[in-house]
Amino acid sequence: MTETMLKFVETPQAFPGKRAPELRAEDFREIADRYATPTAEDQAGRCSQCGVPYCSVHCPLHNHIPDWLRLTAEGRLREAYELSNSTSTMPEICGRICPQDRLCEGNCVIEFSGHGAVTIGSVEKFITDTAWEEGWVEPLAAGQPRGQSVGVVGAGPAGLAAAEYLRGYGYEVHVYDRYDRAGGLLTYGIPGFKLEKHVVMRRVERLKQGGIVFHEGFEVGRDASLDELRQRHDGVLIATGVYKPRAIKAPGVGSDGVVDALDFLTASNRKGFGDAVPAFDDGSMNAEGKHVVVIGGGDTAMDCVRTSIRQGAASVKCLYRRDRANMPGSQREVANAEEEGVEFVWLSAPEAFAASERVTSVKASRMRLGAPDASGRRAPEVDPAGGFDVSADLVIKALGFDAEDLPTMFGAPELGVTRWGTLLVGKTLMTSLDGVFAAGDIVRGASLVVWAIRDGRDVSAAMHKYLKAKAAAAKVAA
Repeated sequence: MTETMLKFVETPQAFPGKRAPELRAEDFREIADRYATPTAEDQAGRCSQCGVPYCSVHCPLHNHIPDWLRLTAEGRLREAYELSNSTSTMPEICGRICPQDRLCEGNCVIEFSGHGAVTIGSVEKFITDTAWEEGWVEPLAAGQPRGQSVGVVGAGPAGLAAAEYLRGYGYEVHVYDRYDRAGGLLTYGIPGFKLEKHVVMRRVERLKQGGIVFHEGFEVGRDASLDELRQRHDGVLIATGVYKPRAIKAPGVGSDGVVDALDFLTASNRKGFGDAVPAFDDGSMNAEGKHVVVIGGGDTAMDCVRTSIRQGAASVKCLYRRDRANMPGSQREVANAEEEGVEFVWLSAPEAFAASERVTSVKASRMRLGAPDASGRRAPEVDPAGGFDVSADLVIKALGFDAEDLPTMFGAPELGVTRWGTLLVGKTLMTSLDGVFAAGDIVRGASLVVWAIRDGRDVSAAMHKYLKAKAAAAKVAA
């Protein structure tokens, strides 16, 4: 097979039950016949240009979707890109990883009519990738220097978006991140088959070339306290995200072979970068040849099951305590995973983990849906009909993430938090500390990348207003 053919079959529509090296030419022709799609211009031309653009309304960034679809359909790709880029700092990233089936595409009028939504995400990805290839993506233009600096803690999507806008306002911007590469979960949490890492790195490089200073491998609380950053800068933004994995309380959960989702995904992504990853090489974080059980039903769980398939797992099962209709993750991701050979075991939850030297099986309870909980969703409860065992060499816990104890970590006990541990902010997005703002998942809890970008945009405007007032007050005082 040619390299192009191999790339094609690595898409989510990969031939069920076969790996790329096993595919024959006739298999590829069948795949091409089954999954051939129209061009971006053809897809964009399907937009009905409806009076109420539900797609834009349901986009957190309120992108001008019908307008850039029309421009794309007319072949005016540069104008389409510029309009898309005007409301989003990372359109090609959102085009790849946004759950469009729950946002813009899920609210497309064409979808409502039963003819299938316009593939908005694919068009967004196409026009921005084309912009990079054609050199239409302009360097970050810094605004007129204001003589003030901002420290951004966290180089994930919220921090990167805010840093770009703040630099555009004319501030000196320093980004502090504990990892050795910027990008946060974009870099280490999302698999490369969904978000190619060079796509993230070129965005970061553009920010660096625009004068934003990155301090990688920098931990607040270890390399500097939050108070020291406040003294160093005129304003500080905390955009750390949420990284504390939700725990499972069950016997045997500490056994070898029971791992956290982020550790598993980070090892895989580091391997993709060419890093030395001993835990991957010794098999601890490698699914190859193993019977894998993933526990959870969100997008992170889907990333884990699909990564396991690509690593050559012998089998992959996903245990989720609710049914398919009540699953929080993208239904499109579930369908992709099923095509690739993942088995979903609905209405099931771990009860215990059996192990000798390492985990050997998961003892699971059967569940049923009871009365609605506080969120309105029907709460899962143990079904008295009994449980079952699932063989496992590797168990991946993917139950989501909570906020870390930032007041303790940052040496700032006066930093206000909610009862969930997220940072407490007011209408201006300022925390309980003057000049310290917060945005992204550390405020709203684990959420979508597109919401983090929106939060970065909003908080940068709030910080700009605060910093202008601070500079004016200092001038009067002088």
